[in-house]
Amino acid sequence: MDRMYGIYNADGGIMGELAYVWGKIRGTAHCALCDITHRGVSKKREWKQLESALTVPIELLHINEQEPTLAEFTSGLTPCVVGDYGGELRIIMNDAELEACGKSVDKFESSIASKLN
Repeated sequence: MDRMYGIYNADGGIMGELAYVWGKIRGTAHCALCDITHRGVSKKREWKQLESALTVPIELLHINEQEPTLAEFTSGLTPCVVGDYGGELRIIMNDAELEACGKSVDKFESSIASKLN
């Protein structure tokens, strides 16, 4: 695997972020990957440490930040983690697996490590 992409279930940019926050407040928006990587509006310290320790780099993207091929592949599947195997895309973690991490960076790390081995 050359690279991983973590795709949030939200659009990026100011309007996308505001829409997501408003949706969270109303109970109409949720992203298990956001819960793992962020606390409030900033990345968790534990996530930053994991990013630098991973043997395969991970790029975090919002739905509207994906290149067309990746966007087509992940359409309707976000949040998720996708592996790029020399141009072949595969789902590494789906929404249910991300949800099972329960907002924990450590559980995410264990799950990813088992899939990379």
